Amino acid sequence: MRDFDASTLWRISAFLRQRDGRGELPFERGEGPSLLSTTLLADLDRLLDDPASGDPLEVVAACLRHREAALVCLQCAPWVWPLTIFPQQQLYHAPRDLVDLEPAPVLTGMQVLGVERPGVRPPGHWRQEPADAGRYRPLAPLLWRLAMEGPRSRLLAEIGGRAAYRLAPGPLEQRPGASGALRPAMQKLKQDASALRDIARWPGMSLERASRMLNGLYLCGGLMVTRSHPAARDEPTPRPRLI
Repeated sequence: MRDFDASTLWRISAFLRQRDGRGELPFERGEGPSLLSTTLLADLDRLLDDPASGDPLEVVAACLRHREAALVCLQCAPWVWPLTIFPQQQLYHAPRDLVDLEPAPVLTGMQVLGVERPGVRPPGHWRQEPADAGRYRPLAPLLWRLAMEGPRSRLLAEIGGRAAYRLAPGPLEQRPGASGALRPAMQKLKQDASALRDIARWPGMSLERASRMLNGLYLCGGLMVTRSHPAARDEPTPRPRLI
C-alpha cells in the first residue's frame, strides 16, 4: 500500500478497490488504532450508516461540534479529495484550494467515502512536514461554499426543528461573502430573530436558499439558535420536486 502523497489524488475506482479489498481507507498509515474519539466515531457511524447518506456537511459539522481534527475522504468525481479539518485552528488542509474548485456542479455531487484520523499535523507541530506548510487554508470560506453549493439543501439536523434564528453580534464585514438577496437577509437577522419559514418568504429567498444560508452562518460561528423565542416555528417540510 502506497503512503498518502498530498501532491496526488486517488481515482474513485482505485480508492474503492483499496478500501473494500483491505477493509481500510487508502490514506491510513498504519500507525496504530484510530485516534478519533469514541463520541465522534459514534456520531460518524450514525451519519454514515445509511449507504445513501455520506452528507459532507453533516460530517464536517460533527467534527466542528466535537472540536476534533479528522481526515474526510470526499468523492469529487473523478477523484477522491483528502480534506483534513482542524476545528481548533480554524484551518483545513488539502492538496489544492477547494474554495476555488470548479465547476460548481462538482460540489453538488460530493459524498463522504470515509473518515479517519488526520494524516497531517496542524501548523506549528514539531513533527509537521515542511512540504505541508502551503496547504493549510482558512476554514470559514470552505464551510460557506460547501453550505451554499454542496449537496445538502435542507437544515443541518442540529439546528432544525422548532427554532428561530438570529445573526450573532459582529459587523457584517466579518461574515462570509454573501451576494444578492443574502446580504439584506443577513441584515434582517442582525436586527431580530426569525423562523426558517419566514426567512424563506423574504425577497429573493426560498426554503432551500434560506436553509443553506443558515447552515453556512452556523458552521462559521455567526448564528444564534433559540427554541424559546416567540418567533420560533416548526421547520417547514420541503415540497417534493416534480420530475
